[in-house]
Amino acid sequence: MKTVQSGRPVKKEEEMPEYKNRISVEHAAELLGASPQFIRIGLQQGILKFGMAVKMSRQWTYVITKQKFEEATGIKVE
Repeated sequence: MKTVQSGRPVKKEEEMPEYKNRISVEHAAELLGASPQFIRIGLQQGILKFGMAVKMSRQWTYVITKQKFEEATGIKVE
């Protein structure tokens, strides 16, 4: 596990619990042909309606469910 300047541990995606009904920011970006940063900012600003972004202290947490993503984009998630 790596740490950031604040000294808090940061979990890598492969160390995070697996949620069968969710997709990662990176996967959503790949499916849409966009950058992960585009997805993060779109979720933070409430522009992208297939997920949510919540700021906890200084760190953002992102949740994108497969169902919402498919409904909003028309793209099937495998």
